[in-house]
Amino acid sequence: QVQLMESGGGSVQAGGSLRLSCVVSEYKEKRDCVAWFRQASENRREGVALLYTPTGNTDYGSLVRGRFTISQDNAKTTVYLQMNSLKPDDTATYYCAARSNGCSWESNDYPDWGQGTQVTVSS
Repeated sequence: QVQLMESGGGSVQAGGSLRLSCVVSEYKEKRDCVAWFRQASENRREGVALLYTPTGNTDYGSLVRGRFTISQDNAKTTVYLQMNSLKPDDTATYYCAARSNGCSWESNDYPDWGQGTQVTVSS
């Protein structure tokens, strides 16, 4: 089983930056995708960024492309989400998730989830 733990959330003013971390424990090669999702209030969980760990290939949601960057450390045990030019609409609980057999934008495709970290952006 893969365990994920997020950190790095907090409160920031619009235009500011935060970096989220996701530590992946008991990492197995079959978990080849780590993704960041976010959920604001009662909204559905929204895909933010995907990372295919064997190659480092990434993809981003349209609302964050150009502002957010997903990356991993050399040991492939921690995945980061660098968030710049934050907007109030980015306010949400951010989750990292992992799956096998490639990446997906569907949250239901991910069996492993962290507990989430809150990001609040004020205007």
